[in-house]
Amino acid sequence: MSINQAGLDLIKTFEGCKLEAYLDDAGVLTIGWGHTSAAGPPMVRSALTITREQAESILATDLKKYEEAVEDTIAHTMNPNQFAAFVSLCFNIGPGAFMKSTVARRFNSGNVAGAGDAFLMWNKITDPGTGQKVELKGLTRRRAAERALFLTPASASKPDVCVSPMPPPPAKPAPAPRVSTGAAIAAAIAAAAAALWNWWPF
Repeated sequence: MSINQAGLDLIKTFEGCKLEAYLDDAGVLTIGWGHTSAAGPPMVRSALTITREQAESILATDLKKYEEAVEDTIAHTMNPNQFAAFVSLCFNIGPGAFMKSTVARRFNSGNVAGAGDAFLMWNKITDPGTGQKVELKGLTRRRAAERALFLTPASASKPDVCVSPMPPPPAKPAPAPRVSTGAAIAAAIAAAAAALWNWWPF
């Protein structure tokens, strides 16, 4: 199973694409669409730069790893939106954390609504300066977006309403044929002559 477009758009929106290595909010070297060394090659080092095409290729490779992790962890059937939300979460927190998460546990136990709510728990990072868990507003927004995607039906149902088509407008009467003035006078004379002929005694 592969992540759908909605999930891909969500990941790209929150990760952003940077072509030069940088430290993320947790102090981890990152490049491209949120790629870190923990995801595999290429190893991210300070001053590393890549092209946009390389960033797209790295993301495609990374996603396969997280898609496989979700499929290995989740025991129940998932619809495309649920799978996409899981992959986004797994991409962000890593396969190890995802496998142990309340999100995965609740879904595997059949508690779908509870699994959706559990997304919201993953909105904190360890502050690299203090070592304390702190809420990150960007993560809070991302978890809310993942939860919304997770709870979105895979396909919208059609409205169960039968609407009769509008009746066609009444046909306009055909206009009377236009007769020139000369033709009208000639017709009147012919009619008068015929009447006189029928009346005259022979």
